[in-house]
Amino acid sequence: MIRDTSKKESGGDEVELIPVPEIVVLGLGNLLLRDDGVGVHAVRAFLEVCPANVLAVDVGTAVLRAEHLIESPALLIVFDALRAGGAPGSVYATDASGVRAEGIRHSLHQVDLLEMLRTLRSRAPEVLILGAEPKVIDYGCELSASVRAAVPVMIDRALAAIDFWQHASRSAKPHQNGSLFQWMTRSPGVQPIRPFCVRT
Repeated sequence: MIRDTSKKESGGDEVELIPVPEIVVLGLGNLLLRDDGVGVHAVRAFLEVCPANVLAVDVGTAVLRAEHLIESPALLIVFDALRAGGAPGSVYATDASGVRAEGIRHSLHQVDLLEMLRTLRSRAPEVLILGAEPKVIDYGCELSASVRAAVPVMIDRALAAIDFWQHASRSAKPHQNGSLFQWMTRSPGVQPIRPFCVRT
């Protein structure tokens, strides 16, 4: 858990501050609702391969308690379930505006994330949302087979985006002009639609 020393717990004890780096990866979702928890499963698997200069955090449904993780980085990557009408297990890559698009059904934790980004306005980080089309949203902790197969794809796309972004950062930050998403639409298997769509 990421803790902030600027606040005190109810007992008065200070809590530990963990510095937020330039790149943060968050996993959103409810582990008790099967495929809705794919973002949490993905970020936990991502921790096994997480680059040393990247912070990966299992946020679950507590988006409103992760404000410092959302407003502080330059690049924010989010794993979550995302219903965009594709086959179960389809993996989508989009920015916040893509999730707001008509026909994209998102969860309450995504609503909290979008609202927080809206309030940040010019201070908001560049955002990449990697979502998997769920098959089963019901009580249970296991992912469906098709969504479980999407997790390695989500991780691979996150690592590729981080690598691209870091290389761009060393060359006058061209990613600030949206080239991260232009690159994503040119990646193998990515269709240039809104949201940008990666098929498993």
